[in-house]
Amino acid sequence: MSPELRGIKASDAIKALERAGGVRKCGKGDHINIKMPNGRIVTLRAKGEVKVGRLKDAIHEAGLTAEEFLKLLK
Repeated sequence: MSPELRGIKASDAIKALERAGGVRKCGKGDHINIKMPNGRIVTLRAKGEVKVGRLKDAIHEAGLTAEEFLKLLK
């Protein structure tokens, strides 16, 4: 497990994916869809912390590595 991926707020994760070229789209309820340049749509909750497993899946769907994602957070 990557301890660096723990405790990341959903709003920060969404901003990082947008910095990677993603475009925010409407989602249902408290979820946000982000269309990535690779054509994939990543869905995340808009509130609270993102669970580590879901964050790893979102990073993979976005076509990023964990290291690239962590650089985009800063």
